[in-house]
Amino acid sequence: MFAGMTTLISTLPDQKFSHPDITAKGETRATVSYTGTKTLWFNTGTLCNIECSNCYIESSPTNDRLVYLTLADVTPYLDELQAAGEAPIEIGITGGEPFMAPEIIAILEAILERGHELLVLTNAMQPMMRPRIQTGLLDLQARFGDRITMRISIDHYAREHHDEERGAGSYDLTLKGTNWLNAQGFQLALAGRTMWGEDEASERAGYARMISEHDLRIDPDDPQQLVLFPEMETRDDPPEITTDCWGILNKNPDDIMCASQRMVVKRKGAASPTVLACTLIPYDARFELGTTLKEAREPVSLNHPFCASFCVLGGGSCSA
Repeated sequence: MFAGMTTLISTLPDQKFSHPDITAKGETRATVSYTGTKTLWFNTGTLCNIECSNCYIESSPTNDRLVYLTLADVTPYLDELQAAGEAPIEIGITGGEPFMAPEIIAILEAILERGHELLVLTNAMQPMMRPRIQTGLLDLQARFGDRITMRISIDHYAREHHDEERGAGSYDLTLKGTNWLNAQGFQLALAGRTMWGEDEASERAGYARMISEHDLRIDPDDPQQLVLFPEMETRDDPPEITTDCWGILNKNPDDIMCASQRMVVKRKGAASPTVLACTLIPYDARFELGTTLKEAREPVSLNHPFCASFCVLGGGSCSA
């Protein structure tokens, strides 16, 4: 018994979230099995017109670690969804700022022409308000408007808190774009953060006042129309998720984001895109699942702090 215990101790990982199968305490790490694609995300690139104080994937005007996707990059994945009988589904577009990608309108059009529901994450600032982009969006709205949702990042209903995160003047610019989308009849949703210590009821009440002031067609009590994301910091030290946690927390692994969502990215210098297990972990090679959706239909080990803080404990999900 003593020899076996010595062997176990010697094989334990030195740090949390460092071993795919066991935790630092020697417990069995939780995994999530693939249940079919509910949402496929395309990250159009990490370049953004602004740099937030805490961006989950470090987007900025200079970060091009994930380069712009092209229509040619996206089309094979749409074909693969069709061939697998997984179409139509929800397709999510994220970045960076998606409207900086040169071929973004063509990408959105291809997705909609396949019959998919489209969820576009944007800050609704200057890149979206360029005349070429506005013209393209209005054309798509006229043809496919009931299947397009524009989810706008407004981190807090108060200008000072939003600008604290995204830079002075960003609140007013985002609202300008939001009001334009609203006037054109787009289906809207908002994405906020829970980093200022308010309870959810107070935060939704604050957004309700802002929504009413601007006559936005958004129900602040609907968690799909106003998504409040749990805050994550890379320095966070959440507990590791074990197989026992499902019962302790009364959680179903099928409800975790990586059970039914994948994200396509293209790394700088790469010959082709790759498929990731999670929208929030773009740089960790452990979460790369291959270059095709077929290769990506594998169980995912919850081996990152964000797995615990955002998904399991925070209850977050990027999809609608």
